[in-house]
Amino acid sequence: MTAPSTVQRVIVAPVVLDLDTRTEFRRQAVRALDVMSAGAGQLVLDMTTTRSVDSAGLGTLVLIQRRAAASRIPVRLRGVNEDLRFLLTLTKLEDLFQLESIQN
Repeated sequence: MTAPSTVQRVIVAPVVLDLDTRTEFRRQAVRALDVMSAGAGQLVLDMTTTRSVDSAGLGTLVLIQRRAAASRIPVRLRGVNEDLRFLLTLTKLEDLFQLESIQN
């Protein structure tokens, strides 16, 4: 018996994740989640090129995570810079996500 393959969907976050860009980013993430089977796979939000996240962007990350959690799909934030990591820690949200730092 072989282990089920893990589906990994990658969504690239905008350079600035804010009130103006959050809707399309959330749509992309929800579309990715909709095609994934419950409990099978992982959603990766690639934050490598993201330089700024405001409160609307942070709220969007939480909404995406909650949607994924309802289907037992973990969310990984890839390429998290120090500013975003600090913001997640400050708001006590870092435990909601699997974090990958930017590799120098």
